[in-house]
Amino acid sequence: MDIKKICVIGFGAVGALYGDKLNDYLGTANVEILAKGNRLERYKKNGISINGETKFYNVVDPKDASEADFILLATKNLQIDEAVIDIKNAVGENTIILSLLNGIESEEKLIKAYGEDKVLYGFCVGLSSENSGSLINFTSIGKIVFGEKDNRESESVKALKSLFDKADVPYLVPQDIRHDQYNKFMLNTVFNTLSAICRGGYGIFSSPSLADLGRKIAFEVIEVSKKEGVILTSNDFEEDLKLMGNLPLYGRTSMCQDIMASKKTENNWFSGTIIRLGEKHNIPTPYNRSIYLIAEGCEFRNEMNKNRDI
Repeated sequence: MDIKKICVIGFGAVGALYGDKLNDYLGTANVEILAKGNRLERYKKNGISINGETKFYNVVDPKDASEADFILLATKNLQIDEAVIDIKNAVGENTIILSLLNGIESEEKLIKAYGEDKVLYGFCVGLSSENSGSLINFTSIGKIVFGEKDNRESESVKALKSLFDKADVPYLVPQDIRHDQYNKFMLNTVFNTLSAICRGGYGIFSSPSLADLGRKIAFEVIEVSKKEGVILTSNDFEEDLKLMGNLPLYGRTSMCQDIMASKKTENNWFSGTIIRLGEKHNIPTPYNRSIYLIAEGCEFRNEMNKNRDI
């Protein structure tokens, strides 16, 4: 299978970096960026600035989308239900769909809507990028990690590997995509949430107190994941902690960026998911419940401040 036309939904701090490379390789006419309303008009009028370079892309309303060989989802979980509907016109008989959303739930929503044969499992790692409106700045593009749920090298996997090779998009097809996806989920649950609460960059995790708290949060993720059929270990967390040490000291997680911009966060898809799965499997999750509630309080504070400024 040769991928000649693609669709990207969620052209922000993640989607724009990979979408831009795919756009350079395939050509603007063969890459549709889905957007609606004010965002659609802004992208058309002002373009997107990536590290100071402004580019104009083939931005279309979802209702005008055409069938694509490959669809890349890079929205936030807050928009996943809407995104699943918005890509409808781009989905054809042989379309490959890959979600880079945080957490462990987006694939199931896509499978329910479009079938298991079309959906690959995926996420990205090592990316350091910040997004403000149409301005995106990054220091590391990271890489896309993807694969079939059963880890076989299907025709879809081969087609994406070929595309990413040609477009110079960094990627990895791991031996166990579910393990690696849950490990990224653990990383997000610990580091996104704590960084948002502390309003701090990656460098804060050199603090022994935060590292210790992170271990306690991660332990609950590990116990819940076992019940879901995915084996994580404390060594996985220690490797995640090392990864934080290799990122820019003042670079910020997506959840920290959202809190500092007074936006709604993905808290419900991080610690919130662990709380729900803990209840499902009768596993106590006091540390995740605590940071979940604190993060909710941070969002509430932001709303209070907005109202005060009116």
